[in-house]
Amino acid sequence: MGNTFGKLFTISTWGESHGGGIGVVIDGCPPGLELSEEDIQFELDRRRPGQSDISTPRKETDKATIVSGVYEGKTLGTPIGITVPNSDHRPEAYTEMKEKFRPSHADYTYQAKYGRRNHEGGGRSSARETIGRVAAGAIASKLLASAGIEIRAYIERVHQIEMDPSGHAKEHFPTLEDVEATSVRCPDLKVAEKMIERIKQARSKGDSVGGVIRCRVRGLPAGLGDPVFDRLEADIGKAMLSLPATKGFEVGSGFSSVEMTGSEHNDLFENRDGEVHTQSNRSGGVQGGISNGEELFFRIAFKPTATILQKQQTVDLAGEETELMGRGRHDPCVVPRAVPIVEAMTSLVLVDHWMRHHAQTKAFSL
Repeated sequence: MGNTFGKLFTISTWGESHGGGIGVVIDGCPPGLELSEEDIQFELDRRRPGQSDISTPRKETDKATIVSGVYEGKTLGTPIGITVPNSDHRPEAYTEMKEKFRPSHADYTYQAKYGRRNHEGGGRSSARETIGRVAAGAIASKLLASAGIEIRAYIERVHQIEMDPSGHAKEHFPTLEDVEATSVRCPDLKVAEKMIERIKQARSKGDSVGGVIRCRVRGLPAGLGDPVFDRLEADIGKAMLSLPATKGFEVGSGFSSVEMTGSEHNDLFENRDGEVHTQSNRSGGVQGGISNGEELFFRIAFKPTATILQKQQTVDLAGEETELMGRGRHDPCVVPRAVPIVEAMTSLVLVDHWMRHHAQTKAFSL
């Protein structure tokens, strides 16, 4: 029912914002991978709330516990179960939301679909569900790292403040330290300061802002992805648009490609030291739905946080018009905490396609 992702390397997440906890089951992980709770905790700490003065003040340790699938520090090849408890509950902040629909939230659509919903913190629609994705992504990223594949996501834009496009040069691949140097996770320190100030301005007015994350992958070989329905960029697009608050996705030149002619946009092939490469990379590392060995890159747009601390017009369960004042603890900008989630979902897609590629093309010597 929409809670499972992947074909060979699969994850199923469970849990609600103010329930007993959040968790994930990972199936298809190869045996023998060295894995500890510390590996998973590192990524969860990047995602957790209350980590800076521009994020939600909700205090959660997000402590992960591996309950199955790992023995003596290595994966067994059996399903891996991971749980994370919820501890900082404040359901009283959502009492009014039991009867009233929050603008631009999933309250109305969940009610229309299921006829009932958990209104506390948004229930299943809460971004706390992404804990399971990040935990699973930590495992996937370890597998990719063993093959020399590196994934880096960072904030390119917050509201109207944007990095200089020249900062995306092929020669400059930000390090994790570059990205984590500031709470806004923008590797350009001067631009990061302006982004932080813009987020604080919005919060001081009880408002919110959105932004854009760029994700880059290097070391990816040619050949990952399948034609037609399972194109690599199609699965990445689904992964990104499945994240809360996402409103746009583009790969390579994206929407700017419509401003070019074919002769301007085409990535010309060349033989470089005995290997096939492209002179430019407007395709974003994918052609015909299959990776071509160049850097894979794409962008995701996140809307402003829907909960704002201002009165807004809405309707209640009876369809009567009313007003609702936003309450609870929310990020004035969700984008900084979304960076590790984007990396996690990218890892999950790439590991799944890596396994699918080898299952089809390497299983037999024909």
